[in-house]
Amino acid sequence: MMLAYEHMDAPCQVLSAQADSLPSILEPTVNLAVWQRELPSPLQSFISTMLAAGTHVSQSVTLEPRENGPQHLSGLLPECAAMPGYDDFIDDLTLLFEMFVCLFEVRRAGIRLRSLDAAMCPRWHVDQVPVRLITTYSGPGSQWLGEGRMPRDAIGSPRSDDWSAVQPSGTLKAGDVALFKGERWHGNEGRGIVHRSPVPGQGERRMVVTLDWLR
Repeated sequence: MMLAYEHMDAPCQVLSAQADSLPSILEPTVNLAVWQRELPSPLQSFISTMLAAGTHVSQSVTLEPRENGPQHLSGLLPECAAMPGYDDFIDDLTLLFEMFVCLFEVRRAGIRLRSLDAAMCPRWHVDQVPVRLITTYSGPGSQWLGEGRMPRDAIGSPRSDDWSAVQPSGTLKAGDVALFKGERWHGNEGRGIVHRSPVPGQGERRMVVTLDWLR
């Protein structure tokens, strides 16, 4: 089985303004799939209001898809439920969750919500997961490298600091939905997408949501 992957083309990335770009992550040669979208105004306003109010967001939950219909994520961020646009935010999270579990047929998914004023993972790295969905609702998005931009044997080693100044091949913007294929996707060993968190500007806060496939 592994021999079939030794002669594959170099990993590539697929970016599109259409949501149907996301299933391309299932292709063996794709290690990043991005849906480049614009956030609706009510959703942008909710995030701006929440961050301006100084709300500190740090929530992690494990969810199992319902068998008898869509699962609404209305229990998240209860402290913000009275803010205008909260329902739009929850509806959007629910959409992403349903898309994620449908695409990968997962039995359990972990969702994390974070507000950040510093880079969460500032070094270039690969994720030790099968696949991770990342979307940034406010602030700069994750940066990624195309294959060959950084030696694989430098990732995660002291040598990685020597490559800290390498310019990213791409930077996601607020609203983009990205699927990052990691090292634990079967057949993707040594081919996970290399990426890092951006450093927010002075006084800037990010709002980031991730979804993980939990086996």
